[in-house]
Amino acid sequence: MKRTVLSAAAAVAVLASTFASPVFAADQDKQFFEGVQGEWSGAGEVVAGKYKGTKFNCNFTGSSHAQKVGMALDGSCRVGMFTQVMSARFEKNGKTYFGTFLDGAEGKGLNVTSGNVTGDKAVFGLHRAQLRGAMLARLADPETMNVTISVRVNEEMVPVIGMSLKRIDMTAVGAIAKN
Repeated sequence: MKRTVLSAAAAVAVLASTFASPVFAADQDKQFFEGVQGEWSGAGEVVAGKYKGTKFNCNFTGSSHAQKVGMALDGSCRVGMFTQVMSARFEKNGKTYFGTFLDGAEGKGLNVTSGNVTGDKAVFGLHRAQLRGAMLARLADPETMNVTISVRVNEEMVPVIGMSLKRIDMTAVGAIAKN
């Protein structure tokens, strides 16, 4: 469960479709994904469940698809001396998103079964066996992304992971150097 929860957190930087016209929605989604491109690093914590209080650090590289709406995320998360490689692939198919974390629900990961992007935030539906959950990613500003992973317990969504990532690539360095 701990690995599954951390795998969902890796998904950290990625997300889905909107309201308005399909062209506007695709442009808005693509703009969000472009904002997630680059290098990210930050700390997180398991805030509920068996591993409550466990702190971890993650490093990711986000890239958007050239021809499709979606993205890839690669990196790792570290808990103490243990490191878990993370990867995620998302792409829009029709009006929603589908993809995988790690090797998907058929392996040791999760499937992305839905998604929605609205402005500076995206929400993805997550699934593995009986586990149903959601990942919310919000770009607080161009250099900060906050991620919350929640799971469904009975009829309620319970937050289990919180993470705050900072941009560490040349975009942030260049912005600082100009000031």
